[in-house]
Amino acid sequence: MVGALDQRLRERLTLAGWLVLGAAAAAAAAGLDTNLTVTYRAFAFLAALLALSWFVSLFFRARIEASREMPRYATAGEPFSYRITVANRGARRLAGTLVTERFRDPRPSFDEWKRTREPGEEQRNWFDRNVGYFRWRWLIDRRVPRDLEPAALAPLAPGERQSLKLGFTPRRRGRIEFSGLTLGRPDPLGLVKGLARIPLAARLIALPKRYRLPEIALPGRRKFQPGGVSLAASVGDSEEFLALRDYRPGDPLQRVHWKSFARTGKPVVKEYQDEFFERHALVLDTGSTRGEDAAFEEAVALAASFVYTIDTQDCLLDLLFVGGEVRAYTAGRGQMRAEHMLEALAGVGPSVPGEFEALARAVLARRATLASVIAIFVSWDAGRARFVAALRAEGFEVRALLVREEGDAPPGVVQLRPGKIEQGLAGLR
Repeated sequence: MVGALDQRLRERLTLAGWLVLGAAAAAAAAGLDTNLTVTYRAFAFLAALLALSWFVSLFFRARIEASREMPRYATAGEPFSYRITVANRGARRLAGTLVTERFRDPRPSFDEWKRTREPGEEQRNWFDRNVGYFRWRWLIDRRVPRDLEPAALAPLAPGERQSLKLGFTPRRRGRIEFSGLTLGRPDPLGLVKGLARIPLAARLIALPKRYRLPEIALPGRRKFQPGGVSLAASVGDSEEFLALRDYRPGDPLQRVHWKSFARTGKPVVKEYQDEFFERHALVLDTGSTRGEDAAFEEAVALAASFVYTIDTQDCLLDLLFVGGEVRAYTAGRGQMRAEHMLEALAGVGPSVPGEFEALARAVLARRATLASVIAIFVSWDAGRARFVAALRAEGFEVRALLVREEGDAPPGVVQLRPGKIEQGLAGLR
């Protein structure tokens, strides 16, 4: 209820309206004893102004048709702009109107509020930890983009159309859901805005932020890739034409070169070389007891940086992480595109730390086809150390990166600290 009232006031009141509301509250507090002061009269006057403005604002009406023109993706932390087109379908001229984007209700459910922990919440006092107001505000703020400013609509006559530029900056990666547009026009006193809501649902994916990586040469050699002609044809050497040869019993008919058959009078088939190409694995450890804290978000951003940087025109890149179950995505020619893998990373969340064993088994099961492994961790224990050691014992080039604030780097592992990722990556080769 308090959240709904707060949201309603934020939508309705102008800056002048907030000043009048604050002055009225101060006058009410100072004029509690009407026998000692007359400031209660100021409260009555200011409250009457607000009530009158609120009443007048209820008569604002607008018949509007609108559409958006925006790309499918934005990037967390980077300004994003797009255009909307507004058409006046009413019989009255619109003037002095502001257009604001409206998002899906950002307030969390009770269960989500109860189970989520705000980063750094353990440092708050007992009252704040148990009441959970700051956690509630944090959950709301992370869902609402920042730098969201209304656009002023020039006077619009009936039947006219106008194009406006809107923009904002996504606070975090993930899905941003639009519910519509809000047209607001202040009342004659300039205290309260009359609102007209236009339903216009849409969805935007905010991709994880990305870091500039140093030039990295992924080692490894081409390996046989079971999976058939259709998979191997998309990458590497297989299905590249080698030569024509005489037909042999058992050759498939689809490989017959019919032009040569017609010219020579005997069956001739096309020959291709075997299914060999490089395949690299990018392993993201999502096991975190601290939820989506700074280290977790930096680990996701680091994984996104590798996905974005590695050229998959001549190799395959497998992305593996735990999201309820082990999930695997493959990028390369004929496979997924890099933006699709970034979209998968935009929705990844923390998992139970013990689920890393399933992830390790999935990676080790692929080792016969892999050339190298990049592993990104958010915690470190004996199981993770055994996983890295097992890969290196079989001759794999493993780049192990650990994102955490405290502690020293384990042997053979590059430790990166949240907020200093680019500095830590500078020496990576």
